[in-house]
Amino acid sequence: MEKKKLLFVCIENSNRSQMSQAFAKIYGGDAVEAYSAGSKPSGIVNPKAIAAMNELGYDLSTHDSKSLDEVKEYAPFDAVVTMGCGDACPWMPAKQFIDWQIPDPKHMEPQAFNQVRDYIGQQVKALLTEL
Repeated sequence: MEKKKLLFVCIENSNRSQMSQAFAKIYGGDAVEAYSAGSKPSGIVNPKAIAAMNELGYDLSTHDSKSLDEVKEYAPFDAVVTMGCGDACPWMPAKQFIDWQIPDPKHMEPQAFNQVRDYIGQQVKALLTEL
């Protein structure tokens, strides 16, 4: 079976898209190739996101904050999922485009941040069953 290729995009590629990529790897295993990128990457993965994923046993510190240019070589994707980056999201070759309206948890307290994390986990799990 061919692997499903997913790209998760937010603005800074330091929180939402990183956690989405992690969940795709956790839930999809070898059946999924997951990538993440930012329309204006911050260059760092938020320590809060690293801490939140650490609680689930996933090491997000091995991820890098990347630009869309750095992932376009992996296109075409089965799905490109954007997270509230609006007009800043450029076009990528993909079979389907999905927009998740997920609040940016960057400045949230850990409890609220983890709620966003868990919501992203549910969204990714649902997405994988649809593909």
